[in-house]
Amino acid sequence: MSSTDLPLRYGVNPHQTPARVLRGAGNSSLPFTVLNGAPGYINLLDALNAWQLVKELRGALGLPAAASFKHVSPAGAAVGVPLDDALHRAYAVGKVALSPLATAYARARGGDSVSSFGDMAALSDVVDVPTAQLLRREVSDGVIAPGYEPEALKLLKRKKGGGYLVLQVDPDFQPPLLERREVFGITFEQRRNDRIPGPELLDEIVTEATKLPAAAVRDLLVATLAVKYTQSNSVCLARDGQVIGLGAGQQSRIHCTRLAAAKADLWYLRQHPAVLDLPLRRKLSRAERNNAIDRYLLEELTPAETEAWLRAFTVPPVRLTTDEKRQWLATLRDVALSSDAFFPFRDNIDRASRSGVRYVAQAGGSNRDDEVIDAADEYGMVMAFADLRLFHH
Repeated sequence: MSSTDLPLRYGVNPHQTPARVLRGAGNSSLPFTVLNGAPGYINLLDALNAWQLVKELRGALGLPAAASFKHVSPAGAAVGVPLDDALHRAYAVGKVALSPLATAYARARGGDSVSSFGDMAALSDVVDVPTAQLLRREVSDGVIAPGYEPEALKLLKRKKGGGYLVLQVDPDFQPPLLERREVFGITFEQRRNDRIPGPELLDEIVTEATKLPAAAVRDLLVATLAVKYTQSNSVCLARDGQVIGLGAGQQSRIHCTRLAAAKADLWYLRQHPAVLDLPLRRKLSRAERNNAIDRYLLEELTPAETEAWLRAFTVPPVRLTTDEKRQWLATLRDVALSSDAFFPFRDNIDRASRSGVRYVAQAGGSNRDDEVIDAADEYGMVMAFADLRLFHH
């Protein structure tokens, strides 16, 4: 499908030259073709990890899937569950008539729109025109997919002055069972992580509450597949078929949980009626709009910062009070959480409960499993022990 090697602009940093990617052992060629643009080292790391995620989501749930990747972790991932009116407005979809694939990308991109700035997008299906229309207007570095409708490809080739990276991957490609990497002149070899989590992962329910609705199973699988391709340690919160908060690459699991939950809170606050009705200036770019909303919800600004921030609005907005935020967040419910390893302490469950977590999947195996289960029972959560660690490095 492609050549045996591909020169890159540079490696992880601009001073790391030369750089290239090579075919793997036993492969006659690279499993992707560059249809437009010139890939970089990090672009391809993001693309190849993101492609695996959306391919496995598609296979596990039977729905079109999308991911928005940044620095080898998903900023967002989702399947094509229809948007409600609040999310349609919060994601600023506008007049685009969403296909199921476009809906998946709108969710993946909108779950953490600030982190998705400059993403590498991955789509599980052939890219159609509605999906290309969404991609065209976002600040994005590139996209990987198994194919493109002719008109969709034309739209994408015009993005970034003709420099937008478009990759077509062979959907039937299977990598070798063993994978290698080199660090400090030393070659590491291991069996690649070919375990694809499915509903059977949730069979061992350890809490008093045991009922897992179909939507909860879906969301737990979305969260679990997301952490499989997230730099560890990681904890992921999901709802309505999409990632709503992901804590990646933290040395402490409680920090992962706090980060993921804080992002989920912000995702939900963006749907508050006061936020949806903010008097933002029409000519703001999408990135400026997202940043202004974040600052509205999160930051205490100095007078100089406030003056600059207010330029994003037609009139000064009335900020939500702490009590108003708490009251709104108290209505967030039925959130699913997955962890890439066991919870060592109950503090993770305590923090998750404040962000509407009702369903939990974790490896189990901690010395304090009983304490963690007791905490879940206190909050009426359903917890499954997956007996599966999913570290990703």
